[in-house]
Amino acid sequence: MRKSRLCYHIFMPFTNYEEHIIGTVRKAMPGVVSIMVGKDYDDILRERPYELMSPMGDHAGLPVPEEELPHTPGGKIRIGGGSGFIVDPSGLILTNKHVVHDHTAEYMITTTSEDSYPARVLARDPLNDVAVLQIDAGDIRLPAIALGNSDAIQLGQTVIAVGTALGEFQNTVSSGIISGLSRFITAMTDNEGHSERLRGLIQTDAAINPGNSGGPLVNLDGQAIGINSAVVFGAQNIGFAIPINKARRDLAELKQYGRIRRPFLGIRYILLNPMLKKRFRLPVEHGAFVLREGVPERPAVMPDSAAARAGIQETDIIMELNNTAITEKTGIEDVLEKVAIGAAVPVKILRGGQEHILTLTAEERMA
Repeated sequence: MRKSRLCYHIFMPFTNYEEHIIGTVRKAMPGVVSIMVGKDYDDILRERPYELMSPMGDHAGLPVPEEELPHTPGGKIRIGGGSGFIVDPSGLILTNKHVVHDHTAEYMITTTSEDSYPARVLARDPLNDVAVLQIDAGDIRLPAIALGNSDAIQLGQTVIAVGTALGEFQNTVSSGIISGLSRFITAMTDNEGHSERLRGLIQTDAAINPGNSGGPLVNLDGQAIGINSAVVFGAQNIGFAIPINKARRDLAELKQYGRIRRPFLGIRYILLNPMLKKRFRLPVEHGAFVLREGVPERPAVMPDSAAARAGIQETDIIMELNNTAITEKTGIEDVLEKVAIGAAVPVKILRGGQEHILTLTAEERMA
């Protein structure tokens, strides 16, 4: 009897933990949606014909006929997809910017109850991989996922990722822990080779697959504490999510101003490191080296920008912005994210071996 009682006490906490996980999934799942991206056949054929080419079969080397391609509920050719989640019963949805990056595509939302709605993109965050969509479900109050506080999360905390894995398997659930905080990576944003530097990410070992992008990373209270965003290919159990507090700010901006506002300097630059210091024969190994991209139409300092008005010049090295040192881990965008539009921002630059302090006014980044 004593041995049986011991086994019982060891097993019960695991059972309670499983029940908690199941309860969390049931709470969060109704608010998760699938996003289908569609375009007209002729538009795809004109813009990206390589996506329609068949490498084999009856149509080898030729565009696949329209009737043989998958379609969205809206009748367009399906060219991609992702996940999202409802954050307001009126139909407000959060997802990744890279899921809805195409300004001419049609976006269709499918809920867990298999209802489909066309979606409007209300805003795309200029700095973070976040976008806000809106659907109209009429008088139906949609199930929304509560937002948690990503500033309060801890290493080792249990999290659950929900989404449409591989764009096909709706309501896919995986669990894991928070493996790291404040990570930064460079991630692909589309199929044409464009990339974006993502900062301040949550790292998790919960499985995040293509198609999960835009879905929620939730805590055991069923609150979204992140937006699943990226996975490292060739590695096991390394995924990343945008902290939900970044999206909270976006939602507040959208509500107050009708758009997501972000400060913009108007410079092109590279972040220095020891290797680049040696390559360019510079006196320092950290900072933002103001440099053009190699063609006349891409100058280092954009005309009529905040940086130009402050007196920043090509080959300047921005050592500090708003009294914060610029490094590979803390870039210009990391600092700007915490700066209010219209604020006076001190800038320490290195020019010709001499330090100078300039002041610029944080101006809104316009689309």
